[in-house]
Amino acid sequence: MKLKWKSCLTAALLLVFLSGCRTYPDEIGSFRFPILDGDIQEGRDAFVRLECNQCHVVDGVQLPAFSGPRPVTVELGGEMYFAKTYGDLVTSIINPDHVLSDEYLDQLPSEVRRRTNSSPMYMKEDMLVTELIDIVAFLNSRYRLLPGYTEYYY
Repeated sequence: MKLKWKSCLTAALLLVFLSGCRTYPDEIGSFRFPILDGDIQEGRDAFVRLECNQCHVVDGVQLPAFSGPRPVTVELGGEMYFAKTYGDLVTSIINPDHVLSDEYLDQLPSEVRRRTNSSPMYMKEDMLVTELIDIVAFLNSRYRLLPGYTEYYY
């Protein structure tokens, strides 16, 4: 009986210690959204259909020119020293003002810089989940990690 109790305690402690371990998406080459894999071409098409090209250009991709006014130009993709995870990309799409680059802010008039809903994305409330997944797959395909990448997690 005492041995069974010690085994249960050991298993519980091991479970507690293992729950503190974290697996990061960047370390797992097969990490994907739990719903389905995104389609890069469909993501490119949705990117244009939802008029993301109003403010964004994508590194290495020829997109149709936006016909209306282009208030700012923010480049997505390219070479980076840190990994853009699917979570980073999803967050940037559904909450565009979560992290704003200095490059973006420098393009905005000073009276607009302090607003929390400066992105036209807030007017695109009808984006489908499948479109979101496809756009993330499309954008993720356009980032390249440079040598010297170091993982920092907070």
